[in-house]
This record gives sequence, C-alpha cells and structure tokens, in this order.
Amino acid sequence: MPSETDIPRRITELGEWFHNINLAGHQTAPHHFLGDYPSIKWQRFADAIPSDLRGRTVLDIGCNGGFYSIEMKRRGADRVLGVDWDERYLSQARFAAEISGVDVEFRRLSVYDVATLRERFDVVLFMGVLYHLRHPLLALDLLHEHVTRDLLVFQSMQRGADTVLPLEPDYPFSETGIFDDPGYPRLHFVERRYSQDQTNWWIPNRAAAEAMLRSAGYAIVAHPEPEVFVCRHVAIPDDEPRAVYPAHR
Repeated sequence: MPSETDIPRRITELGEWFHNINLAGHQTAPHHFLGDYPSIKWQRFADAIPSDLRGRTVLDIGCNGGFYSIEMKRRGADRVLGVDWDERYLSQARFAAEISGVDVEFRRLSVYDVATLRERFDVVLFMGVLYHLRHPLLALDLLHEHVTRDLLVFQSMQRGADTVLPLEPDYPFSETGIFDDPGYPRLHFVERRYSQDQTNWWIPNRAAAEAMLRSAGYAIVAHPEPEVFVCRHVAIPDDEPRAVYPAHR
C-alpha cells in the first residue's frame, strides 16, 4: 500500500483521470469539467440499485477509473469484474481499488468480446459506453445474449428531444411524417468529432435509448436519472429479429 504522501504522486503518474475519485483525501480529477463526476450522477440513481449486493456478481463494462466497480464492491457484491479497453484507465482503476481497500478484478476486454467470459452476472453496468461504439446495438445484443442474468444499469449521453412518441406496431410504406417527429427514436451519427472526442460515434435521443434497450431484450423498470435506465433481462420473442456476434474460438 503506498504511503499517504505517495498517493498524489501516483495519481499524477497515472495520467489524466476521467473519474474523480476520493483516494484517502486526494481527488483524482478535482477540476473535472462536469464537476465532481461521476459522484454527482451516482447520487441521482444510487437508490435504484440494490443497496445490499451480497451473494451477487457484477460486471462493469467500460469501467474507466473504477468508480462504479468500487461502489458495487462497497455494497457487498461477492465478485466485481471491471473491463475496459484502455490500459491507462485499467491502471487507474487498479490503483483506486487498492487505495480504497476493495477487492475488484480488472481486465482488458472489448465489449464485442464479452462472450469469451463465458459467465453471466447478476448486475451488468453499461455506463457511458454506447455512444463511443460504432456498433452500439450489436453491443446490447451481446450483453443480452452472453453476460446479463438479471439487471442491466444503462447510461448514455443523449441529444435531441426528451419526448417519446407513442408508436404503432407497424406503419405503411406511405407513412413518412413520423420520421420528422422529434420524439421518434433517433441516433445522431458523429462523422468526425463531438466535444473534441473522435470516439463519440452514435448519440441517441431518449426515444432511441429506450427503443434500443427493448429491442435487445431488456425491460425498463426504472428511469431514476435523465440518462440512466435500470432494466431487467427478458426473453426475446422467437419471431423477433436478432443479430449476435459469435465468440472468438
């Protein structure tokens, strides 16, 4: 365990942090452009997740600096696995967990390869990942098919209308007006950059976020914060189309 005087040095050595985490009184990102993030967001939906996770397992996809992984372990989860593709974030997460005194496993893994885990988890966190993916619906399909046993906690940046247009099961080919309604499910494609980030690819409006979750086989049970949806894994009807990326052999 690093000494208290070593903690600020190690925080700096690990590079720029996106998660602002209090490590023994030292903030990892005190000047975050979103404020005390993600703590301020967590406070808005923490009550929507079971406070006692004893006997349950958690998968945190896109764990970044480990904030949510640590919080899940603090709630008593038997096992927490955090995965990310960025080695810098994984190094930060391991350090944050060590200083926080929690036992969390971190592993480098793409969301598209979750099938290789060959394991289902009681709670899957998918926070702030969707809009960084070129193939977002595929990712949701994979989570449903391979790793979600019960709860999915989903968060995505959203742009466009917050309204949701009630839709009929089908429309004739001649119907075109609904596509102009702000409440129709819509993904905004970012060809170049948004907010100086070249990994921002698809940004949904609220209707699209909800529709994509349902299409992938998730029933929305709570919407505690504008960007957050708590969902349950449900069966996809046999007559519904699905596209699942197979595990690498």
